[in-house]
Amino acid sequence: MCLGIPGRVVEIHDRAGLRMATVDFGGVRREACLAYTPEAGVGTYVVIHVGFAITTVDEAEAERTLEVLRAMADAVEGELGEPLPGSR
Repeated sequence: MCLGIPGRVVEIHDRAGLRMATVDFGGVRREACLAYTPEAGVGTYVVIHVGFAITTVDEAEAERTLEVLRAMADAVEGELGEPLPGSR
């Protein structure tokens, strides 16, 4: 089982012959490889797993996924009685 996080492609560039992107995750930006998603462009939402875009999704699907992940984090925080490190 893997956990992929959706983010929006904000920039595309080449690094050592690989098509790479800067992906925005709600204000946090990370570099990801687009080798498996050649259809991705600036503004496209992609699902990232271990630094690779593994699929593209529309904005609505990305938001639904992020809502589920937020709900999971809120549930864990409720059980712990304190915020998760780096969650807020």
